Amino acid sequence: MENELNLAVLIDADNIPSFYIKEMMEELAKYGNPTIKRIYGDWTQPQLGKWKAVLLEHAITPMQQYSYTSGKNATDSAMIIDAMDILYTEKVNGFCLVSSDSDFTKLATRLREANMKVFGIGEKKTPTPFIAACDKFIYLEILKQQEKEDKITVAKQIPEVEKITSKVIRLISNTISDCSEDDDGWAFMGDVGNLLQKKQPNFDSRNYGFQKLTPMISSIDKFEIDQRESGRGRHRLIYVRNKK
Repeated sequence: MENELNLAVLIDADNIPSFYIKEMMEELAKYGNPTIKRIYGDWTQPQLGKWKAVLLEHAITPMQQYSYTSGKNATDSAMIIDAMDILYTEKVNGFCLVSSDSDFTKLATRLREANMKVFGIGEKKTPTPFIAACDKFIYLEILKQQEKEDKITVAKQIPEVEKITSKVIRLISNTISDCSEDDDGWAFMGDVGNLLQKKQPNFDSRNYGFQKLTPMISSIDKFEIDQRESGRGRHRLIYVRNKK
């Protein structure tokens, strides 16, 4: 199960603003236990000063990487080498790569080949190849949008929620059909959500203004929702199908 994962969290300080840290760490707690937390950058540089102020609070270990050559990203190389070292220690069964840089695409692919669960966290500018290489990709702007504090600080960096387009509806409809369990077309919502994530790692109902997948799908008049008794007290199972 995802909540049993031991995660190595590796952060590209050169590429991620420090004001996302609180929401990011709260989000990661949903998926596993961050047993290794490291952040990479040249800590002699003044632009990382804001990161220094929050590292102790979140028990993140700073990894010093000098910029030996102008124009070359030494931080990326250090993160990649450390990730492979951690992989071979077998102390974790999942990684979270925090960056908006496509240079980590190959790393994410290699970690998944080693049967690691790979979460990506970055801004909406993240290139598609890196997103597709992860099991799940989470946009930092969406996490910050949920936070009611510090609105003035990040107001210009939070985009409006995305619209539910016909393309998104087709994706959901096809996924429901793929997960259908009977001739009536009903599919278990949990299976639909899991398959949506596999088809599109950055699919997240929060991108469209909904905290959960069920309310999002319920808002679209092309789908039907059915709640069924599970036989376990008050717990109900949610099923969905395409309207006929």
